[in-house]
Amino acid sequence: MSDNRLTFKKRLHILKHRYRGKKMAPAFNAIHTFLFSPDETTHSGSHIRGADDLKRTMNTVIMALVPVLLFSMFNTGYQHYAAIDAANGVARELSLWGNFFTWENLWIGITQVLPLVIVSYGVGLIIEFIFAVIKGHEVEEGYLVTGMLVPLIVPVDTPLWMLAVAVAFGVIIGKEVFGGTGMNILNPALTIRAFLFFAYPTWMSGDKVWVHEAVERAGGPDAISGETILGFLAQNKADEYSYTISDMFFGFIPGSVGETSTFLILLGGLFLIFSKIASWRIMVSAVIGSLVMGLIFNGVVDAGWITETSNFYGLMSFEFWKHLIVGGLAFGIVYMATDPVTGSQTNRGKWFYGFLIGFLSVMIRVFNPAYPEGVFLAILLMNVFAPTIDHYVIRGNVARRMKRLKNATIFPKDSDSKEEELKVETV
Repeated sequence: MSDNRLTFKKRLHILKHRYRGKKMAPAFNAIHTFLFSPDETTHSGSHIRGADDLKRTMNTVIMALVPVLLFSMFNTGYQHYAAIDAANGVARELSLWGNFFTWENLWIGITQVLPLVIVSYGVGLIIEFIFAVIKGHEVEEGYLVTGMLVPLIVPVDTPLWMLAVAVAFGVIIGKEVFGGTGMNILNPALTIRAFLFFAYPTWMSGDKVWVHEAVERAGGPDAISGETILGFLAQNKADEYSYTISDMFFGFIPGSVGETSTFLILLGGLFLIFSKIASWRIMVSAVIGSLVMGLIFNGVVDAGWITETSNFYGLMSFEFWKHLIVGGLAFGIVYMATDPVTGSQTNRGKWFYGFLIGFLSVMIRVFNPAYPEGVFLAILLMNVFAPTIDHYVIRGNVARRMKRLKNATIFPKDSDSKEEELKVETV
């Protein structure tokens, strides 16, 4: 066949084999594998053909995140115009097709959210390519999900240079120094978020960063507010926000770019469970843990142990189940706590791991005076303890099996009753 008749796919296959072993081969192979399925097959030994490779797994998670991303673009514009109306004393009634799903809202979302996505992927993948070329290994697909998560867990007006610095830190220090995808002990996206929080706290908290242009307009005659529900509660101003339960659940509230819509996050979680990508044990146990902690705080308030003058009264008195539909708790439980690399690996360990994430998330949310949110800190903390949890779960399993082995009885042959020669419990 002449070169003129070769397809683009075939040309890439030829180039891949021609540059095999070269210094830039890992970078070229990554582009080739991203566009097409590899043309390599096994030639010896038994093997199993499976469809759940790393790239498909990552793509499945991204599919679960796409609805959240699209909604966040519309909500970015909606919260911007809603804040302007509130500053002008205009009551704004939500109308899905009247003032939410509009081109004006989408355009603001595109111009503000899309650059965050591009910077996140651009910086992260460049670093991944550089390390692959230096180390001489294939580019791994682990950053495909991280690159999508990062822009969804930051405020909408986060400076792009700041995000680029944080991504570089998270990918290099949080993952590559440990050996790359599958070797990191901390969730890379949350490592990036933690770096931003501690390095640039004024851009990650407060009442201005959650709505587009609120920081820019601060101090001027056209200033607008971007206070979140958790922010109102942390200041004991629960009577000053007007959001309904429906607004909280469906996501028509200010917050980090992609954390507001519990409804879409729930659908994404069900999709990940159905596709067997994420662990339902971690999700369920994390929900239980957060509800238990919320109930404890509600009980403290009901018992009269703290009064309305306490700094913690607003968040402690917040109905326990509502913690799941505000802030980043639901997003963290579904998309980050279930990370298969940094989470617990044993089934029993997943119950402890998830429960403690939910429990600690609400606890940190209430007692953190600077930033009324705790899910990313709780998950990072449990990432560190996940191996310890698995260690003790496995030790417990081994101890039980050794006990069964010690107590196993071997019955001698009984010719009269014709019992089995051996009755041994399988260990």
